[in-house]
Amino acid sequence: MKLAVFASGNGSNFQAIADAVAEGMIDAEITLLFCDNKDAYVVKRARSMLIPVISFSPKDFESKAMYEAEILHLLEEEQIDLVVLAGYMRIIGSTLLEVFSNRMINIHPSLLPHFPGLHGIRDAFYANVSETGVTIHYVDDGVDTGPIIAQEKVQIEAIDTLDSLEEKIHNVEHKLYPKILAKLIKNQQGESLS
Repeated sequence: MKLAVFASGNGSNFQAIADAVAEGMIDAEITLLFCDNKDAYVVKRARSMLIPVISFSPKDFESKAMYEAEILHLLEEEQIDLVVLAGYMRIIGSTLLEVFSNRMINIHPSLLPHFPGLHGIRDAFYANVSETGVTIHYVDDGVDTGPIIAQEKVQIEAIDTLDSLEEKIHNVEHKLYPKILAKLIKNQQGESLS
C-alpha cells in the first residue's frame, strides 16, 4: 500500500509513522511527503530517511482548487492508496475529498467533537476540563468533523502546564497513530485479498 503523508511543520507524527514503516510495523510504503512549507523541519526529516518530498504553497496558485488539483495530479501519478495528515495545517477542499473520500485520515489533539480546530490542546487546557486526548478520524468537508476511527484519553492533572500537556498528548499521538494506521492497512489488505 502506498501512503502520502501531508505535514506543515515539525513532523513528529510523520517521524513516528515513518519509523513504524521502517520497522515493518506498518505494512506500507511512504511514497511521498507533501509539505506546504518548504522550510518546515518535516522536510529535513523526510530527506534524511530518503523519502521523496514535494513542497509548494497555495500562494503559488490562483485558487485553492488549482492548488489541490496539482496535489491530486501528483497523488494519482504516484498511485497513492491512502493520504495521512500529520500536522497538515490546511482545510482539505472538495478537489481532494472527491477523489480521496474515506482514504484520507487525520490526527487531532483532543477528544473530538470537543475542541476542534487549530488549538485543540490549548483550548482544552484553558477550559479547565479534567481530560482531553487524541482522535484519529477520516477527513470530510468540515473542520475535524469526519467519522472517528479511534480515540485515547489523556488526563489533565492539577500540576500540568500547557507544555506538559502538549508533551503528554504528543506521546500518545506517536504511539496511537502508527498503531491505528497499521490496523487499518491490515484490514484493507485483508478485504482486498478476500
